[in-house]
Amino acid sequence: METGLQGGSRRETSVVDTDVLIVGAGPVGLTAAGELRRQGVACRLVDRLPARLPYAKAVGVQPRTLEMWDRMGLVRAVLEAAVPMRGQVTYSDGVEQGRLELRLPPEVPYAFAALPQYETERILEEHLARFGTRIERETELVDFAQDADGVVSRLVTASGEEQEVRSRFLVGCDGAHSTVRKKLGLAFEGGRFPEEYMLADVEVDWSLPQGYGVRASHHDAEGRVDDLLVCIPLPGDRRYRMSMLVPPELSAAPEGGAPDAVAHGLESGRAPGLGHVQAVLDRMSPEPTTASALRWSSVFRISHRLVDRYTDGRVFVAGDAAHIHPPTGAQGMNTGIQDACNLAWKLALALDGGAPARLLASYHAERHPVGEEVVGRTVRNADQDGVRAAPGDLTTVLLREAQLLVGYPDSPLVAPDGTAADRAGVPGPLPGERVPDCRGLTARLAVTPLRLYDLLRERGHVLVLYADRAEALPGCGEAAAGVHRLTGGRVPAFVVAGRGVDAPAVDRGQLVGDKAGKGEGGGGRALPVFRDDDGDFARQYGGDAAAFLVRPDGYLAARQSPPAAPGAGSALADAVERVFGGWDG
Repeated sequence: METGLQGGSRRETSVVDTDVLIVGAGPVGLTAAGELRRQGVACRLVDRLPARLPYAKAVGVQPRTLEMWDRMGLVRAVLEAAVPMRGQVTYSDGVEQGRLELRLPPEVPYAFAALPQYETERILEEHLARFGTRIERETELVDFAQDADGVVSRLVTASGEEQEVRSRFLVGCDGAHSTVRKKLGLAFEGGRFPEEYMLADVEVDWSLPQGYGVRASHHDAEGRVDDLLVCIPLPGDRRYRMSMLVPPELSAAPEGGAPDAVAHGLESGRAPGLGHVQAVLDRMSPEPTTASALRWSSVFRISHRLVDRYTDGRVFVAGDAAHIHPPTGAQGMNTGIQDACNLAWKLALALDGGAPARLLASYHAERHPVGEEVVGRTVRNADQDGVRAAPGDLTTVLLREAQLLVGYPDSPLVAPDGTAADRAGVPGPLPGERVPDCRGLTARLAVTPLRLYDLLRERGHVLVLYADRAEALPGCGEAAAGVHRLTGGRVPAFVVAGRGVDAPAVDRGQLVGDKAGKGEGGGGRALPVFRDDDGDFARQYGGDAAAFLVRPDGYLAARQSPPAAPGAGSALADAVERVFGGWDG
């Protein structure tokens, strides 16, 4: 089949069709594939490598990523494999500067964690296999062309066979040297850091507290850092991934090359040995220690760049293909995973036929500002003294590093709702903000109280209705019936009843009123009802009756108080139109 794709000799060619072709099977590509398959989308995931690399590259897992993996239904496997990241001890010129405790507010369900990237990829790969999809290894994208209806990609397999794959969409999760980004001709502006670093996965015999990272720096006479040791704990007994400046004999600096070439990631050349690591420890370790059990080492460079557009027609970029920056604060992989979660549910709706054009355009609108902020922040922190030097009170700094402050208040999917001053006094999440977890929800058959995230797990859009009094229950039913009708039954709903609500319908686990349980609105089923016995939902979401439309990626699409049928001009109707379009099933 000839498609006009240029370059290369043509041998055996076959044609395979799929909804989405994903290029790159790192954590970002695996997350995108897992979310697409979970939502019923056919996809293929290809990677040029023969197997996942056994390197502890990206190791920090942020609490927000754990929340998203909870929503996807795979967080248990991560909790079993990861170790807690409790804090960081900082030394400057041999003197301890203090201990940073990574403590978040008690309502945040997950803590900071550390997990080698190859373990993250293993868990995501096993999750993807639940849906019957596996990585197509040693398969490389060499070219593609798009038209109004789809994308034709040319792949080359390990055997040299060429495949032309027609997909509705193409997603490039293929890293800092992305073929997808280059073929699209997207700008990737930024620069490179002159320093080279070496990474090593080793064990040490020091007595420093477990679960704490170590950052030790030395300054020259002019106050510039001229020696550095950064250690992140890994699963195992006093095992760390260590970052250090490269000695001259290991320099892997490229000779020549374009001045704007992307120099980011692991470099070829001589790998550091245990002696190189020990030499740095002898200079920089807070106490005498001996390194052993070297599992892996490499030399790497760092650049900071941001793509100008996250999307071009039917082609998208995510993760390192869109943004690269220093590893300060372990933001890169986690930001890419959020890219994937944001994009996947939008592609799923678009493929389902019920999404307006603005839905896919919102991927760039929502994620590009996040990438811009992360690149800028990590560069600033790298030039100073890590996260400790970030401005702001400690709680805000940690919430930002945990990626819990990421939000989309200016998204085209969010209706304008007055000025920031008008919204400042509204308790609970606003449209575009992260949906917080809450505890203490009970049901007739659940002896142990549930979390809100338990009720959202492995679902798409969900309508959460809060009734602070019995009189609000009929409005909850009307809201559920209306959203059910407008979305063709795509959005399930449930009610959280406040502690003061005493109605027979709650005791029966049903909702008063026929509109929610019968006829065209509710599909013949009553709405599930859960009690807010601890009052935690009321504290987190505000005490007034309201309807909350929650997106698949855990952000709030709409909030309407009191809950009622989504009539013209209402918050629910506006959000449904922005996300689902005029389609009514």
